[in-house]
Amino acid sequence: MSLAIFEIDPFDGIEIPFFDVGVSAGKPSYVSEYFEDTINLNRELIRNPKSSFCVRVSGQSMVGAGIDDGDLLIVDKEKEAQNQSIILAVINGEYTVKRLLIEGEDLYLLPENPAFEKLKITQFMDFRIWGVVSGLIKKID
Repeated sequence: MSLAIFEIDPFDGIEIPFFDVGVSAGKPSYVSEYFEDTINLNRELIRNPKSSFCVRVSGQSMVGAGIDDGDLLIVDKEKEAQNQSIILAVINGEYTVKRLLIEGEDLYLLPENPAFEKLKITQFMDFRIWGVVSGLIKKID
């Protein structure tokens, strides 16, 4: 995965109309055309602006988690990785997005696609966690 970092300014961005009601994903519900407010997506999606950045996904190893090729991930360097967190990691100079699995003293990186195998992190690897994925931005064509 090649890494392209996009800086995030939570106070910048475009205010877009926002209708603050729950929209049903089941039975249809009535929605008027009146927009009550605006929303700034930077402020909505970014919890820690000074430690957050975006990367574009390249590949299909995380499709089971809803992360597809071309999606943008919001990564928080300040958030502590926990068992089952989706993380951006660097292994031997290569970037990857995977789910972190902690089993006792052992660490694994789990793909969310059965075509890929889990990877056990060993002492012989140069392994670093760059941050925890805290958001996903995806286009729907």
